[in-house]
Amino acid sequence: MSNHALQPAPLDPGPGDGNDVQFCSTCAFGAVCLPSGYDKAALAELHCLVEHTGPLHAGDRIFSTNDRFESIYAVRAGIVKTRTIDVQGREQVLGFHLPGEFIGLSAIHPARYPCDAIALDTVYLCRFSFPALALLATKMPHVQQQLFRLISADINKITLLTGDHSADERLAAFLLRLSERFAARGFSPTRFRLGMPRSDIANHLRLAPETVSRVLRRFQNEGLLRVDEREVELRSIERLRTIAATLAPGAENGVLPPS
Repeated sequence: MSNHALQPAPLDPGPGDGNDVQFCSTCAFGAVCLPSGYDKAALAELHCLVEHTGPLHAGDRIFSTNDRFESIYAVRAGIVKTRTIDVQGREQVLGFHLPGEFIGLSAIHPARYPCDAIALDTVYLCRFSFPALALLATKMPHVQQQLFRLISADINKITLLTGDHSADERLAAFLLRLSERFAARGFSPTRFRLGMPRSDIANHLRLAPETVSRVLRRFQNEGLLRVDEREVELRSIERLRTIAATLAPGAENGVLPPS
């Protein structure tokens, strides 16, 4: 499989890819720049709130369960997983976060992080002081609106874990959601790298690792996709949408909720 269409390996993104009037393309607050009437100069106060952190390496923690909530983080490069550990010591993977996505929003109400956030590879982050960001939002309506959108999206995420759904349905929906999320960030929607171990994917989907491997093999044999280690090529998105439709209404029309 050719690598040119895959998302790049997580390298130091440096100061970002912004210009004189806009922030980085992956910035979750990019939508409040020119389309909302603000240029980069007007958003200088927001920019001053951003602290670039990294590199973090696979296994490094960004925050831990019950840590005091002070900041939210935007992933600049790499992939982050969130998880909880129950009283028996069992891990539950809650989700995977790609460049341009926020982590930590679920901590706003309890004022403590309800989960661990762990780097899965080399990760770079933007750290936003939430008290300072919330204060700025009261002065800049479009920043406030974008912050509300981010919080609402975090609350309304539709999980793959509820309901009596088959392994085929869960895995098809998972791959389609990854496809749309990569596409939204300028990467190929049909060729991408699974930056998370299959054991974590299986845990997240409430499936056994061998079940995930078996379904991937069958999907490949049926021509739905091609797998080469962690690299995936989706060859029949329409058929995957048909499989996932019962789990994620709208998938049959190419409209999936955010993961």
